[in-house]
Amino acid sequence: MAIYLGFLFIGAVFYMRVQANLGVGSSQRPASRAPSYVYATLVLLVIFLGWSQTSQTTKVLNSHPIDLLAKNASVQSNAWLEQASKSQTLTEGVEEYRRRYQRNPPPGFDAWYNYAKSRLSVVMDDYDTIIEDLRPFWGLSPAQIRLLSRQVVSDPFNEVSELVVRNGSATLGPNFLPTHRWMLDGVLDLIKNFTQYLPDMDLAFNLNDEPRVAVPYRRLQELRDAGSGNHIKSSVSHNWGKDRAKTWLKPEDVEPTTFFKDHSRTNSFSIGSIACPPTSYAQRVHAWDASRLCTSCAAPHSNGVFLSNWTLSGSPCHQPDLRNLHGFYLSPAAFKPSHELLPIFSQSKVEGYADILYPSPWNYIDKVKYDANTSNNHPDPPFAEKENTLFWRGATSEGVSRRGSWKGMSRQRAVHLANNLTIDSRSPALLILLPHPSLPGKYAYQNLPSDPISALNLSLNISIVNGIARAWDNDGAAQDAEFGFAPQTDFQDHWRYRFLLDVDGAGYSGRFLAFLQSRSLPFRSGIFRAWWDGRLTAWQHFVPVDVRLHGLFSTLSYFMGAATPAGTIEGIMKEHLAAGEEIAEAGRLWAEKVLRKEDMEIYMFRLLLEWGRLTDDKRDEIGFMG
Repeated sequence: MAIYLGFLFIGAVFYMRVQANLGVGSSQRPASRAPSYVYATLVLLVIFLGWSQTSQTTKVLNSHPIDLLAKNASVQSNAWLEQASKSQTLTEGVEEYRRRYQRNPPPGFDAWYNYAKSRLSVVMDDYDTIIEDLRPFWGLSPAQIRLLSRQVVSDPFNEVSELVVRNGSATLGPNFLPTHRWMLDGVLDLIKNFTQYLPDMDLAFNLNDEPRVAVPYRRLQELRDAGSGNHIKSSVSHNWGKDRAKTWLKPEDVEPTTFFKDHSRTNSFSIGSIACPPTSYAQRVHAWDASRLCTSCAAPHSNGVFLSNWTLSGSPCHQPDLRNLHGFYLSPAAFKPSHELLPIFSQSKVEGYADILYPSPWNYIDKVKYDANTSNNHPDPPFAEKENTLFWRGATSEGVSRRGSWKGMSRQRAVHLANNLTIDSRSPALLILLPHPSLPGKYAYQNLPSDPISALNLSLNISIVNGIARAWDNDGAAQDAEFGFAPQTDFQDHWRYRFLLDVDGAGYSGRFLAFLQSRSLPFRSGIFRAWWDGRLTAWQHFVPVDVRLHGLFSTLSYFMGAATPAGTIEGIMKEHLAAGEEIAEAGRLWAEKVLRKEDMEIYMFRLLLEWGRLTDDKRDEIGFMG
């Protein structure tokens, strides 16, 4: 009850602060003032979520939440597979496309379908990520898209480079950064097997890890509405428009143009949250006390301290505290965003950005590769034979630390949590779900009286490699004093460990796919999403962890087991190795089916056919009838 009353007080303070910010002369006053009931609703929502989170962590539980989460994930994954692989023939594929997307497929769909079938694609029908990424561009004319495609590559400041497809072959455009030649060459390699089926087009690729395009909410809705509704026609041409090559502008046709502003090394939260609804929590709260855990922010995507909705957990709209909890928001290293819809292809993005996702060359050309074998002394033993340890090695590449911002970055927080946490007046008391001390078969959240890692005998091996990177002012020295460092290790050493922690870097973590391919169990924490996220199910293929990391020890205790010393706490958590191995094996087998290099090609082929239609002057008159 005391905790609930605390949330009630926070809600009241929040209400008064919002009202104060809306007063005359406030620098944070919005352009239009919403009715008072909107703010009252927001306050009640904060209070309710706080109460809901509190009630979940104070009551006695009859079963462990992970049991239910894993069971639901299995059902969800099976349902996804069923709807993603309905069609067995080209005719069925065309019919399913029309049903799902309310359009005829683009020209060349037959070539794509045969390509996918010949490469034994499991996923034939669910390409919702492509459709959603491209939907706003139906609000721009083909000529506008082509002009913007030329303009975004016209100035080296933009850090965007192009690939040119003409007459069935692809080449690099005239302007590209030599440091990123590997990326563009990787794209050429990715599309080489199907370029002959593509229409003439220019493609603009983001050279930075960070996303680039954040369109304001109302404008984005207007653009998306143009791509919605039923657009099926009874008769369309199967051919691309004539003389497409002539419609694409040449470099000399435009002056150097930039739509971007350099916001590197500054807090980027408000730039991306502009895509949230005006009444969202993120749009109404312009500051957050970084020293406090916002349980009401986590509640919409949580079951107690356990992450229950991976997709929702990446949205900033209900999580204003994220501005202090990730390097991308705190201080991105290379960040040049625009609030105008621009045709930019990126390897990953966070919720709120309108970049077009494509399969990363990093994975396609094996920049990081799963290569376990006994001949190189890096076997991948069965799950039960691995070291019962959560392992992570990495650099401080998530963002550029300035004025102490490293204290909020995910990687540094993970290292601190794993190596330094003690319960004292300066540290938060973490609630950990353990067997109830007096009710057999029941569970309850408990506060440990000392260091949770020692109290639970958890094994974590989490360290920064080779010193601090990306630090300004005195932040490098401060981190040197705070952290110990580990030497560089061979990437193939990961397979020794039963549990592998994956944390975002400057973009999505390029090692996650290799973790999935192994016999270890990936624990994934992050806000970046890639082309394959829609194909994976949390708790079925990997273990999700909130970026706040407040549920990490409870989650790890479930799988690893908690052999607490006598007298520390009543009750010992039995290990759930079979459940952990089941998720690890499901993720490994699923990656072999839907995240192969062939699947990257198939996804890119379909994406570029859709892009070809969008940029065709006769896009409303062309398609594939079957």
